[in-house]
Amino acid sequence: MSFFQFTPAFANPQGSPIRELFPYLSRPGMISLAGGYPSPSLFDQEGLAAAAAQAMTTGATALQYGATEGSPALREQLAAQCQARGIRCSAGDVLVTTGSQQGFDLLLRVLIQPGDAVCVETPAYPATIAALRQAGAKILSTPVDGDGLDVEALATLLAALPVAERPKLLYTVPNFSNPCGTLLVQQRRERLVQLALQYGFVVVEDDPYGELAFTDARPAPVYAAAQQRVGEGENPVVYLSSLSKTVAPGLRVGWMVADPAVLRRCTVAKQTNDLCTSPLAQAVAASYLQSGRYGQAVAKACAEYQRRMLALTQGLKARLNGLVQFVQPAGGMFVWMTFDARIDPQKLFDAAVAAHVIFVPGKAFYADNANLHSMRLSFAAPDVAQIEQAVDRLTEAFHKAS
Repeated sequence: MSFFQFTPAFANPQGSPIRELFPYLSRPGMISLAGGYPSPSLFDQEGLAAAAAQAMTTGATALQYGATEGSPALREQLAAQCQARGIRCSAGDVLVTTGSQQGFDLLLRVLIQPGDAVCVETPAYPATIAALRQAGAKILSTPVDGDGLDVEALATLLAALPVAERPKLLYTVPNFSNPCGTLLVQQRRERLVQLALQYGFVVVEDDPYGELAFTDARPAPVYAAAQQRVGEGENPVVYLSSLSKTVAPGLRVGWMVADPAVLRRCTVAKQTNDLCTSPLAQAVAASYLQSGRYGQAVAKACAEYQRRMLALTQGLKARLNGLVQFVQPAGGMFVWMTFDARIDPQKLFDAAVAAHVIFVPGKAFYADNANLHSMRLSFAAPDVAQIEQAVDRLTEAFHKAS
């Protein structure tokens, strides 16, 4: 008899399908198109070092426990970030989280009970699927096309469901989504808000990639579209974002903007989670955002990621035309690619590993009914020369698997 009686969610837990690829990365000469990590070469180490030094001038404050809601200085800066993106908010509307993933976890704790239905765009971020399974939610899938979440397919799904089976929450990454790299068009954002108000569900808008745009065409957040619709009334959208992809993931600084009733409950839930996000990390982040270096660093990252994206997509189009299909992203870090049904997915993966290039098989991004003839490629971490090599190796793998 075991002393440990695990909860149903952890009786047979499955780890991250992406992190399970890590053993392959240690192989000499391996080029990874798998991880969704930002490029270390684009971290503003000089600016962050100065911000860290400035943070330490506060004495012991940055080393002590802090308010669960977050430091006033950082909340002011994050509210300014949201305002620049089109969201009307103040520091009091912001809850600092330990990465945006914690924000989603807090929402599940305060809104979702086992058996509740939650809708996700599909393919979806694997950690979202895992969090929903751990919460005991019933996962409903809505497809994504080249313009993002297919809101008319969502409307059809909602209309067909009995009231008791309708979702309480919908999760979406509207800006350059992980894994698809798609951008939800403005008309669909407005339609999504309309559906949320009509059917009474919460929209969780996760926006870690929105700043990494390759053009100036950036639709306003779904949260802002809802503000236009409801005015000062209750907003059905919760906005999550993060500094992980634009400043540095090591800070583990994210944030939530939501209705006061949601923020209050998430703050209480966070108190039993980590008490507060690291005050030292918050002080560094606040100092960095105050320094004025953020905009220049993001512009540099956008230009470089666009170069890397073009190296990948143009190379794939030239070498694998007819075997693969993808939508060229207008920002972010990812390309979602489907391939000819005659190609065996496992043979392709094995051939790619043998050729010293790795990607994430598409099955990792589905709660069920996975499209096995798909993959996610990330152009963020490898440089252009490595990406060109990766395209050569991936081409070799496709030919071997064909």
